[in-house]
Amino acid sequence: MDFLQPVLDGFGVVLVPTNLLYCLLGVVIGMLIGVLPGLGPAATIAILLPLTYGIDPVTAIIMLAGIFYGAQYGGTITSVLLRLPGEASSVVTVFDGYQLAKQGKAGTALGIAAIGSFIGGTVGIIGLTFLAPVVAGFALDFGPPEYAALALLGILLVATISNGSKTKALIAAAFGLLLATVGRDVFTGAERFTFGNLSLADGIDFVPVAMGLFGLGEILYNLEERHRAAKAPAKVANAWPSRADLKQSSGAIGRGSVLGFFLGILPGGGATISSLAAYALEKKRSKHPERFGKGAVEGVAAPETANNAAATSSFIPLLTLGIPANATMALMFGALLIQGVTPGPQLVDQHPDLFWGVVNSMYIGNILLLIMSVPLVGVFVRILRVRAAILAPVTALITLLGAYTINNSMFDVVLVVFFGIVGYLMKKFGFEPGPLVLAFVLGELLEANLRRSLLVLNGDLGGMFGRPISATLLVVFVAVALWPAAKSLLARRQAPVVEPHKTKKVKENA
Repeated sequence: MDFLQPVLDGFGVVLVPTNLLYCLLGVVIGMLIGVLPGLGPAATIAILLPLTYGIDPVTAIIMLAGIFYGAQYGGTITSVLLRLPGEASSVVTVFDGYQLAKQGKAGTALGIAAIGSFIGGTVGIIGLTFLAPVVAGFALDFGPPEYAALALLGILLVATISNGSKTKALIAAAFGLLLATVGRDVFTGAERFTFGNLSLADGIDFVPVAMGLFGLGEILYNLEERHRAAKAPAKVANAWPSRADLKQSSGAIGRGSVLGFFLGILPGGGATISSLAAYALEKKRSKHPERFGKGAVEGVAAPETANNAAATSSFIPLLTLGIPANATMALMFGALLIQGVTPGPQLVDQHPDLFWGVVNSMYIGNILLLIMSVPLVGVFVRILRVRAAILAPVTALITLLGAYTINNSMFDVVLVVFFGIVGYLMKKFGFEPGPLVLAFVLGELLEANLRRSLLVLNGDLGGMFGRPISATLLVVFVAVALWPAAKSLLARRQAPVVEPHKTKKVKENA
């Protein structure tokens, strides 16, 4: 009963008319952002961060959370109708969703996606409800050595598990760590990398970095990408899937829910990796894998379920450990800090209204998504016809105005423009901005706790191995760091050895 009381109180927080309104607003904005290719939830949250200053913390985070999980379904609409993923986690949905649309089953694909998204999201919320307090209770034993080890592991996992080149991800993470050191040293007061600029003495603020990399950077990059001719959207009919379709996809929805939930918790995991893994699992399990890519219902159900489950479960490490699992969670981390709330083990006890209000708002948000998903398809298809030449300048202007209103400072606007150019160049040359932002957020946590650990342990870092939790985390860190080399070595040993005389005979025969 002690556990249920704060959960019930959380529903009381959500059902306040203002919070319900912002929950609805967040979900609608999220769906809209998911529909617009390129402008994902990370960019949107970055742009809207200044607007959260004048809003109650609980209300602000409820809205931002709604944007995040709402975007997961919004990206499905363009994936199915236009073969154009509106969100990175919807890329896999293109394979079978668009083929179903070509067969006149666009409504079936969107209906299955809506049901899978609702079930996956609900499973994730139930898991979050029961698992998050347990993790928070466990994390109360964390001291500076444990947090230092956890931050170190988080940075490594994000850099090594992220999509694309691992080398580029590590370079981006290293740049993020360097940015985290700019400003006045908290322990000694010495200025670092300020180059005599007083505006940099207090360090680089998180909001201009996020708004530049994810907001302005994405806008500049997408202006290049969206010059292609628009495709005619497929017609939507039979918006509700048949009983046979539901039966065929039920296993994929169940497996996608579980897989997505656990992958979402991992640093660097998130919705994109979860959707890929769920699709691969269904294709491998299928008795007829050749159906995939040609209009298999399971090929839509599995990734759409997994990405929503992962979107929800990624809140667990953020709210309980203060460790963002992906780039969007790093922005949520920044939003909480702006509101004067520090995510971590104490959050459940110190801010139960915020913790349970946000968690329970997801139940309401998922129901709203299910109700609105199919009826709003026509509206979103019309929005797709808005030219990028009109949309991009308006979004860029809002971004720059938002940056100025943070501190009424032109220096923040200059920072946004600088990081916008950096973000554009990173995307242009294949560098993902996610590892940079995550390393920037975790860098301060790592440095502060590492130096506190040196004070606690009298300068002996080896003492971290004498503490069970920090020792375990460091062992995992070493294992993750050495795994690529070990994997390469195993592959070499297992490779067949061709004897020299056999090679010679093959050449002679040729």
